[in-house]
Amino acid sequence: MLIELLRKRRSIRQFEDKPVSSEQCDILIEAAVRSPSSRGFNPWEFVVVKDKNRIVQLSQAKSHGAAFLKNAPLAMVVCADTSKSDVWIEDASIAAIIIHLAAADLGLGSCWAQMRLRTRDDGSSASDYIAGILDLPEHIQVEAIIGIGHPASEMDGHGANTLLYNQVSYEKFGQRSYS
Repeated sequence: MLIELLRKRRSIRQFEDKPVSSEQCDILIEAAVRSPSSRGFNPWEFVVVKDKNRIVQLSQAKSHGAAFLKNAPLAMVVCADTSKSDVWIEDASIAAIIIHLAAADLGLGSCWAQMRLRTRDDGSSASDYIAGILDLPEHIQVEAIIGIGHPASEMDGHGANTLLYNQVSYEKFGQRSYS
């Protein structure tokens, strides 16, 4: 069940030095292209990267929060065609979580590295840097990079006592229980 998958899923930033199989990669790609989108416009685009040198380059895309990618055997760059939809950010984000859940379902670990609106140490755009590495045309924008691989260690899911139920309202904002 989905709730069981959600209960055990964690962001994984440390991976074994073991490739993601072609079959697993194919399933991740299928999951990604099955992602729902607003009005069925499907603006998302995915760049699947297995080349170690290219992954290392991608890990240097922004100042903080992407270094873990250098040890991932697989990176899925989640992009979107901005000319197809005004809600491409939401559609790409939905696709990214579908990839995360599919990876968890396969027993793989994954972690999202946000790239849209992020900068490099020199102040330049992380997205522009990635576009240069991947030969992306101007109308294709990067949302995130998801590092995927076999987890280096097992991690328990977040405990129920850590969940932010205090941020749930019922019927109207601030009402913390059903009346």
